[in-house]
Amino acid sequence: MTLDDLRAFVAVCEAGSLSAVARDLGCTQSAVSQRVKRLEREAGIGLLERRPRGVAPTPAGRILHRAAADGLGGLDQALRRLADMREGDGGTVRVTTGATTVRHFMSDAVVAFRERHPGVNLEFHTESSSRRCFEAVAGGDSELAWITIGPPVRGIEQHPVIGLPWVLAVRAGDPLAARDRVEPDALAGLRLIRLPENSTSRMRLDGHLGHRDGGSVLQGDGGLGVPLPGEAAPVPGPVPEVSLPGPRPSGEPLPGPRPSGEPLPGPSATSVADWDTALLLAELGVGHAVVPRLPGHRATAAHPGLRLVPIPALPPLTTGWAVRQWAALSPAAVEFAETVNRCLVGGQPDEYGPGPAKARSATARSATARSAAARSVTSEPPAPGSR
Repeated sequence: MTLDDLRAFVAVCEAGSLSAVARDLGCTQSAVSQRVKRLEREAGIGLLERRPRGVAPTPAGRILHRAAADGLGGLDQALRRLADMREGDGGTVRVTTGATTVRHFMSDAVVAFRERHPGVNLEFHTESSSRRCFEAVAGGDSELAWITIGPPVRGIEQHPVIGLPWVLAVRAGDPLAARDRVEPDALAGLRLIRLPENSTSRMRLDGHLGHRDGGSVLQGDGGLGVPLPGEAAPVPGPVPEVSLPGPRPSGEPLPGPRPSGEPLPGPSATSVADWDTALLLAELGVGHAVVPRLPGHRATAAHPGLRLVPIPALPPLTTGWAVRQWAALSPAAVEFAETVNRCLVGGQPDEYGPGPAKARSATARSATARSAAARSVTSEPPAPGSR
């Protein structure tokens, strides 16, 4: 049994395909298969089972996969730290983030860090979900990942950094744009622009409003029970399923934004992949977007028609770092993370449109204090295949 055997086995478990791993490693499928068979001989038990499309680990294989992935990830991280020690003030800090994270959360920190540590390389890898960020950290591909803080994940430490107050993004001419705040019950009946159901921030928001995935209203789970578009108000008894409207007919053009600021006609909800797109569509009048107030999203000429109205009744969305072990991070990674933390806590985002500055500042300070006081989320084993 060699490290290369274990690496190949872990890759096969994650890809579900011998041929795909062979392509990635630049070898034959037979060579990959031989590595797995060698592990099976030494373990004395089958580790993979064939399926109609690819392969999957057996119960014994899942045990080895979990242990090998953890061990290899820690070993790779240790080898990188040794390389950093050899290179003195050099080395590389690898960070996994969302598509717009650097722009909103890290731009000032990147400049400050590079000024102090010009010999350290920064590598940013983009992933589409917190789950993929966790996998990058657990697999040793990144030391740091910026995530929305969520439920515990086995083998991962989550360290809260900043709480982001929720706001309602609307066109400047919208009747809600002139308000100093919006209550959650005002969201009922709005045409909302929403993130995917499996995103952590979407699940957090639905939990605050009192919703299950798919739009059903939760009955008494700490949520506010606010019906979203296409939903019935909370009532005793079973909640009926909701059917969303189908897609627009092929070739039918999307109307332009209305000067009055009213949402466009069309489906009751629009789904987007990131907050920036939600803000853009809200400015165009496609609908309303409930989003966190993002650091670094400053009012510019590029967004003259957008207003962000605070929703203070919703608890802030907490974001921060995911790492394997904070104590095991390289000195450069710790320095970069702490630089990001200082820049975020020391500065708050600009606003779009009117609103009492003192109230906004107090909300931001309160959110920051809550996140700074929070302890890191410790890791627990999830169920196999859980997200």
